[in-house]
Amino acid sequence: MNDLTEAHPSSLKAHSARIRNYDLSERQQLLLDYAREHSEVLVEPMAESLAVTPQTIRRDLNIMCGMRLLQRVHGGAVLSDGVSNMGYEARKRLRADEKGRIGRAAAALIPNDSSLFVNIGTTTEAVVERLAERNGLLVVTNNLNVVETLRKNESISIMIAGGRVRSEDGGIVGEASVSFINQFKMNNAVIGVSAIDPDGALLDFDHEEVRVAKAIIANARTVTLVADSSKFDRNAPMRIGHISDVDHIVTDKPPSEAFADLCARHNTQLIVA
Repeated sequence: MNDLTEAHPSSLKAHSARIRNYDLSERQQLLLDYAREHSEVLVEPMAESLAVTPQTIRRDLNIMCGMRLLQRVHGGAVLSDGVSNMGYEARKRLRADEKGRIGRAAAALIPNDSSLFVNIGTTTEAVVERLAERNGLLVVTNNLNVVETLRKNESISIMIAGGRVRSEDGGIVGEASVSFINQFKMNNAVIGVSAIDPDGALLDFDHEEVRVAKAIIANARTVTLVADSSKFDRNAPMRIGHISDVDHIVTDKPPSEAFADLCARHNTQLIVA
């Protein structure tokens, strides 16, 4: 966050094109603008950049969380939006280290010479990065980024769904994608979601993504859900399924004891990377 002063000059006139929330102080507006551009605000680096105490930043974040502008996570806050998702590049930067650990742990569940589905998502892409040197995989996906990661390995066969290509993230969606997925019965699936409800519901923002994810779950013998810990703090409006539909959940921090008990009741293995 050392580029904070460049990204946010002291004069907020540079941000006049943005919607100004007049219930916020200038510092709080600065924090909100930073979250919009960088997907998250971390307390300690932000306090250092703004030359205030961490307690001041925490107080600001708590106020904005109370206004439902942000949502608290460990060490800071992320944008709070139960209607639309963050942009792809912002999601890719968010919790990159955690996603790397999740990717390694989830990839260890996929043996060589097996078949798998992979859906849209920056965390599923982290898994695929760890599978790029494997042998004998058959991968069916609706994610162009997965194709780009794996295509140079001649021992991996890739089949890609047809449909509408989304320019923002390389996802392929639509009726043709669902029909394509339904032609297969694969050994494994690696899926991501936008949010996980305390009752175990798996949630997302886009109805077309949801339809593809449902088809993947229905046509895979073993389903691995990859989700960083922030997904337990988020909301999304559309239901994909339930944790009882998946065999493994790979995340970076232990969830609540109640959620761990829920996984145990449904025989869903919880793996903390």
